[in-house]
Amino acid sequence: MDRSTRRDFLKYAAAGAAIGATSSFVSRAGAAEPAGMKFAICNETFQDWPFDKAFALAAECGYTGLEIAPFTIANDVTDIPAAKRTEIRRLAERNGLSVLGLHWVLAKTEGFHVTSPDPEVRRKTVGYLNELTRFCGDLGGNLIIFGSPKQRNLLPGVSRVEGMKYAAEVFRAAMPEMEKAGTTLALEPLTSKETNFLLTAAEGVELAKMVDSPHCKLHLDCKAMSSESEPIPDLIRKWKDWMVHFHANDPNLKGPGFGELDFVPIFKALREVGYRGWVSVEVFDYTPGPERLARESIAYMRKCLAASA
Repeated sequence: MDRSTRRDFLKYAAAGAAIGATSSFVSRAGAAEPAGMKFAICNETFQDWPFDKAFALAAECGYTGLEIAPFTIANDVTDIPAAKRTEIRRLAERNGLSVLGLHWVLAKTEGFHVTSPDPEVRRKTVGYLNELTRFCGDLGGNLIIFGSPKQRNLLPGVSRVEGMKYAAEVFRAAMPEMEKAGTTLALEPLTSKETNFLLTAAEGVELAKMVDSPHCKLHLDCKAMSSESEPIPDLIRKWKDWMVHFHANDPNLKGPGFGELDFVPIFKALREVGYRGWVSVEVFDYTPGPERLARESIAYMRKCLAASA
């Protein structure tokens, strides 16, 4: 190879490497994903599987992220010792996985409620959110998805206006700890079947504006958005500036591809708005079994992602 040919070869090789670095990454399963489109799975999908088995399968399927439900470890995060936190983080890393953050954060807890009219309950809830922030950081995560329908339901006698005020107060008080840790709170609208508070993306953004912190954003969930009057792709485009996280699931409570919801226009909209966060599989009906849910969900998402291009 003469000097001129070698120079051209190196130039094109460097250009190719740069394109590869910015346009895709290769998962352990060997499939290239577009830059920024990262697939994760919620750990409760694996039910009673030990973490080593669950994490290994997630990596084998091609997921690169994990979303952790604290109740799968202990009902109260303060009961999870430092050694256990380190073990979970290292086990994820050994499998090439990132713990992106937490969800179902108040499930199975006692005495916490964000819209309670009792100021002492709200104060304790702030304290627990601070504990969750520290736990999230110990696992290597930086995102707390707040769904927890039972711990946000409007109690008898509490109006929507009062509920928004109480929730904003709780979340605003939790912001200093989250800001210090670099953690973002993602507010998750849910359906009226699950809660009577924060039922639309618009209400989620309304509350985030009341909290008034760059560390309080919006989480969008396909199952929940299916109950809104606007199509899911339109909601993605409308709230793109607030969206920080995304759940992929079907209104039938199973994984993407297990029902009638078409994810091609959903991924097309995510591409259009330049979404570069996680797309996390979250299911509520586990009857197909952990392995089928994990494998078929990501296979379907990849198929739709390719078609959306």
